[in-house]
Amino acid sequence: MTYTWEITEIKTVDTENVTDAVVQTYWKKTGTDTDGNTGTFSGATPFLQSLINPETFIPYTELTEEIVLGWIQNVVVGSYEEHINEKIQNQINLKSIKEPNLPWAL
Repeated sequence: MTYTWEITEIKTVDTENVTDAVVQTYWKKTGTDTDGNTGTFSGATPFLQSLINPETFIPYTELTEEIVLGWIQNVVVGSYEEHINEKIQNQINLKSIKEPNLPWAL
């Protein structure tokens, strides 16, 4: 299984110490099996405004997708990521039948 991550939305807030601090992320993880079948899981990961350290803060304009995905993946590790991967696999296991192969269209 090959997995890819994508950030779909970011929400920011200005504080008295920093501007455009990331406080909410929305993302999607996609799994693709060796036959090319895919499944996806969409999630949201918040970041507490109270934990923003002005000394290590990275300005919004200097953020990269790799940096933000690293933050998200640090939160999602362990049993929650296993849950995500299981949901992706469950989607792949479902047989998808579309028009014109629906029983009433045959």
